[in-house]
Amino acid sequence: QVQLVESGGGLVQPGGSLRLSCVASRSIFSSYVMGWYRQAPGKRRELVATITGSGSTAYADSVKGRFAISRDSAKNTVYLQMNSLKPENTAVYYCDARRIVPVTTYWGQGTQVSVSA
Repeated sequence: QVQLVESGGGLVQPGGSLRLSCVASRSIFSSYVMGWYRQAPGKRRELVATITGSGSTAYADSVKGRFAISRDSAKNTVYLQMNSLKPENTAVYYCDARRIVPVTTYWGQGTQVSVSA
């Protein structure tokens, strides 16, 4: 089992920045793809960014150039740096860890991000 705990959400004005953190209960980055997802009210959960065991990153088109995913293996922590935030970025942001063999997925409890003037 792996526990994931997110933090760093809050209320920010449009154009502002936040950094989300996701701490894993044990070292898993070498064998799991770590991801950030978000779910806005009334909408489906969507992928924001991922980082693989080798460090390759990928982003949703809507956040490219504004968000950055990174990790600190020594701290078992994945980050999501969010810049130039927009009201439409308001959502609960979730961290997940997944692998294919065997198929395994873990989710955190989520952290609320609200972008409003």
